[in-house]
Amino acid sequence: MKRFTQKSSKMAVFCALSLAALFIATQCFAATFINIGTGTTGGTYYPVGAAMAKIWNTNIKDLKANAQSTGGTAQNIQLIEKGEAEVAFADGLYYFAYLGKGMFDGKPQKHLRALLPLYAEPIHFLVPKGSTIKTIADLKGKRVSTGAVGSGTEATAKTLLRLAGLDPEKDLRCEPLGLSDTSSAMADKHIDAALTVGAVGIAGVVEMSTLGIVDFVDIPADLIKKVGVELPYMIPFTIPANTYKGQPKDVKTFASWNVLIATEKLNEDLAYKMTKALYDHKKDLVTVSPRMESMTSKNISFIQIPLHPGAEKYYKEIGAIKK
Repeated sequence: MKRFTQKSSKMAVFCALSLAALFIATQCFAATFINIGTGTTGGTYYPVGAAMAKIWNTNIKDLKANAQSTGGTAQNIQLIEKGEAEVAFADGLYYFAYLGKGMFDGKPQKHLRALLPLYAEPIHFLVPKGSTIKTIADLKGKRVSTGAVGSGTEATAKTLLRLAGLDPEKDLRCEPLGLSDTSSAMADKHIDAALTVGAVGIAGVVEMSTLGIVDFVDIPADLIKKVGVELPYMIPFTIPANTYKGQPKDVKTFASWNVLIATEKLNEDLAYKMTKALYDHKKDLVTVSPRMESMTSKNISFIQIPLHPGAEKYYKEIGAIKK
């Protein structure tokens, strides 16, 4: 009898453990995991991406989203291509990727879809305080920061230079610097100008203007128009006076819209829920970054790749797109 009881007890424990393991496995299979490609921890993409993950995890059942720190748009697009991210932040480089141009030459990323517009990122044309450089043409023979290699900033800056009649490889010395290094180089007088893309109020530009070491230069309307023809995602943009210290006048330039992109493989119903949740809880994103005030349905007109069917369903539901 005792032996029977011991066997029964062992069997009961075995069954309990098996059921527990089955329950855990079932829960794991029930969950959907979403990896979000963002940017560096010191930028805007990462904290906003983390806030998005929190919104989704809180409001969408069985969704486990995680914000991943990355090098930015180029890496994010590669992560989506490899299936290592389902959603990602992207600047204007996403347009080149979709068409298979620039660094994506011959490799069009036709699987990319858009969920929503984020905020505008204008190009800042900066020169040392008191510089005689007044136009893009004046950059001939100069040392110019044009953004890190492979970045959206580099693609935009070199396109601008070319449309202004300058050969980026021959007519000037392009310095492949990120914004932090650009700020240091400007302070140390190692560069003569900078063409840098970033949201209004971006830290590196704030630093340079606060130090009083830069002037802001307008980009003429005819050149902005040429840029818009070549890069349809670019729009005329004005940086309001006094946005930065020592910037008493409006600055005329152009900007692209950052976009939250996704793989076309993302489930349509899930994409709908994710898009809706972000708009429903927009205030949580604005708390992290005031730039997210620009995340409005009317700005979907600035997106230059197809919307994800799930996102499109949401925009039709709220009347942003005609059914």
